[in-house]
Amino acid sequence: MTAIRTRPAPPATVERLTAQGVHPLLARLFAARGVENMQALETELPGLLAPITMRGCDDAARWLAEAIATNKKLLVVADYDCDGATACAVAVRGLRMFGARVDYLVPDRFKFGYGLTPEIVQLATQHPRLGKPDVIVTVDNGIASVTGVQAAHEAGIEVLVTDHHLPGDQLPAARVIVNPNQPDCGFASKSIAGVGVMFYVLLALRAELRTRGRFTTETQPRLDSLLDLVALGTVCDVVKLDSNNRILVAQGLKRMRAGKMQPGVAALFRAAGREARSANAFDLGFAVGPRLNAAGRLADMSLGIECLLTDDAGRAFTIAQQLDQINRDRREIEAGMQEDALALLEELDAEEIEARRSITLFDPDWHQGVIGILAGRIKEKYHRPTITFAPADDDSEWLKGSGRSIPGVHLRDVLDLVSKQAPQIISKFGGHAMAAGLTIHADALDEFERAFEAAVRALSGSELFARTIDTDGALEDGYLQPQIVTLLEQQVWGQGFPAPLFCNEFRVLNQRLVKDKHLKLQLQTRSGSKVDGIWFGHTDPLPDNAQLVYRMTVDSYGGTPKISLLIEHCVE
Repeated sequence: MTAIRTRPAPPATVERLTAQGVHPLLARLFAARGVENMQALETELPGLLAPITMRGCDDAARWLAEAIATNKKLLVVADYDCDGATACAVAVRGLRMFGARVDYLVPDRFKFGYGLTPEIVQLATQHPRLGKPDVIVTVDNGIASVTGVQAAHEAGIEVLVTDHHLPGDQLPAARVIVNPNQPDCGFASKSIAGVGVMFYVLLALRAELRTRGRFTTETQPRLDSLLDLVALGTVCDVVKLDSNNRILVAQGLKRMRAGKMQPGVAALFRAAGREARSANAFDLGFAVGPRLNAAGRLADMSLGIECLLTDDAGRAFTIAQQLDQINRDRREIEAGMQEDALALLEELDAEEIEARRSITLFDPDWHQGVIGILAGRIKEKYHRPTITFAPADDDSEWLKGSGRSIPGVHLRDVLDLVSKQAPQIISKFGGHAMAAGLTIHADALDEFERAFEAAVRALSGSELFARTIDTDGALEDGYLQPQIVTLLEQQVWGQGFPAPLFCNEFRVLNQRLVKDKHLKLQLQTRSGSKVDGIWFGHTDPLPDNAQLVYRMTVDSYGGTPKISLLIEHCVE
């Protein structure tokens, strides 16, 4: 049974926001998300937190300024997801603006795994374009790279770690660490993405170079030109959109809508069939980002990074088309894996699944580049923290796992408890509250499943596993208009600041299946207005009268924009 909850919107707050000029519907939505006043809705750059408040930022700026002044060779070591790719592009583009001699390296996830490892350091010493670097700058990784940083020191390479992941018990002995989640860091936006951390380092570096007389305020490089990349990485890493992150995303979207973006970002929009001039966070998270991520999942993320780094629009579109095809291949693989996973779960009865607090799945034919998406799909269906495993290599001696969690169950903390109570099970792990990755020996799968279930139970109350859907209540018929959808899409929604979800009673006038897998609907509101709807992936018929949970979109088919409802749930 799924419980439907209406987010409370304090009437006094709604009235105050409305009096300050906020649209009445937005006032209600914002109040339900904890917004107290107009200041909390600030989306201009002066509202950003100061770089000086992020521990290590100033030290990194001074050190990088010296490295640039002495023409040292800098190598950016990136992660292979969208946050890592955009962080790499921001680092390379930004450092080049300041005259740095810089290149990048991204690990092949299938050969080397995640982060700055000794093997990656060895590769770095033989970089084909740069040669052995003097400095390694990690982006979106490094906080857990204790042995990798040590290997870099032994090779005579200094390391700057920029990361946002939670640190372990031991920090790497890097020259400088910039991570808002490291001990004694007072930076208020703990949920900033890896690309945001690197952007902050560049802000501090620009200020440092300004004090050294390299340029004036009028002649300094425009770092706001990188905000499209910052917005893309922030949305796709599904970090909480606190006020600081919302500013970064809002400014990036503003540039996209104005056509001021990297050629690669523009090409990804085009390949996805989306209009950048009306870009919103949904486009980034579900259209642009997946095409970039696909390179890291099935091929080599260097392809995605090259798309973001090239200034040649033609080359960017050629790469974007390649990424689009890789993403199509990824969807096919994922669909097959999802069928396999559901078949495995169907072997269990409903009561057994209900009694579980976690799900662990493995199939020897699964692709390790797609298991994270699969874990997310299973987690959404069953509302349980889920970890899916695939063989790490051909001999299957090791398994790679990727996990996704539900609100209230901190996945990294759960894995940390497993590693402490049964240290022989997990070879290595890392991540954060909602997502994590790990490696285990193939023989330890059953033992891990038991230990994972026990750890989830130990750290989580039973109330967390009752599925609930938070909505914004009923929507008045007068708001079922295309201009209202446009108004909503212009806002910045995301993790921790969810997009509007409404719940209304409808009379079902007509329903039919489209392509045998989607339910197409004609609905009538209580006041008699008619509206179309569709429930993707749902085939069961609805009753004549149904209470539906939905989002709004605009259907422009036929040239006349009209409202369509995207159904997500039918209240039983």
